[in-house]
Amino acid sequence: MDGPGDPPEGTPEGAPGGGEDEYRSVVFDESFVRAARLQEYSAQERMGDHALAVRNRRVWTRVSTSRQVVVLVILIALAFGTAVYMGLRHPYKDPAVPVAEPMRSTLIPLAPRDPVPGGPAAELFDHSPAAQFRLGQEGVTLPAARSTQHFSESQVMAALAAAKEYTVKSALDPAVLTGGTQRGVRLLLDPQQLDQFDRSFDHPADDGRHAATAWLIRFDPAQVALVETPVRTQGVFTVTETGSSTLEVSSDHTFVYALRPVKAGSEQGAAADGASLFTVRRAMKFRFDREGLQEHHLAVVQSQLQAGPESCAADDEVYLRPLLAGRHPTGEGPAGTDPYATGQVTAALCGTLASSAQPTPRR
Repeated sequence: MDGPGDPPEGTPEGAPGGGEDEYRSVVFDESFVRAARLQEYSAQERMGDHALAVRNRRVWTRVSTSRQVVVLVILIALAFGTAVYMGLRHPYKDPAVPVAEPMRSTLIPLAPRDPVPGGPAAELFDHSPAAQFRLGQEGVTLPAARSTQHFSESQVMAALAAAKEYTVKSALDPAVLTGGTQRGVRLLLDPQQLDQFDRSFDHPADDGRHAATAWLIRFDPAQVALVETPVRTQGVFTVTETGSSTLEVSSDHTFVYALRPVKAGSEQGAAADGASLFTVRRAMKFRFDREGLQEHHLAVVQSQLQAGPESCAADDEVYLRPLLAGRHPTGEGPAGTDPYATGQVTAALCGTLASSAQPTPRR
């Protein structure tokens, strides 16, 4: 009876030695206890409303404060570096900012067969196909705006309004027609086309890209003056959706101007008052994206002009060069084109002004 002895049945099987040796394999040292993820509430804490007898221990609390700061700084640096990399290398960034297409242009002079009719401007208009045309911008009318698959009615109307404003400012503004300021036209352009526009006036060229007369209609103020009578105008606009984010407005207008020499009688064979008619048919295509509609900007995609009476040999990339009253064509055809010449391919274009397009002579 001095101490515990074996039970009557003998020592249990699988537990040699019995006693405390049975629990020796599950005795935990202090480091194991501190590393445990479950922690028992203290006696005082268990007196509260805790439903559980244990709580989870966060692994983060086992990391020292200095290590936490280092890890946090590394994570912030990685996040910032990733954001910068994705901003510079994102594969969809470039398509989101479309590049405006350069404007393409064609200008065809129309040479008359006979001397240019002259006389009082009002009489010339009355005896010409322009007799039924409207006066000035009254002839620049807009169709009814209708929504498209991806653009609302108000967006279509905004595109038409911008196309009309460009047409009026570039073909009917007296300051523009007489070689003056082109700022009002420039302000309407897509910013990506401004370099091409500026080069067309600083260094004009007959290359289908940089003719000043492709952007607007203008006459040399040293040679030609406008007669004080409204320009006769007629034309139409059409709207086409060319993509889910693009609208295209096409214009086709005919403008008839009454002109005279700067000094009456200075032109050989000029009529008494020097007035004559000059006709320009201009077809243009304007392109709009959603940002352009909000900013009231457009991109001029194409400009095609037929203008006469004009000589086939006229240099009209800076100014249109009308033949005035009493003048007649020189009989020269368009400049020759050499198919063996290297470099940029150019071809002279010229047409014949139909007699029916001229005012009927007075009888």
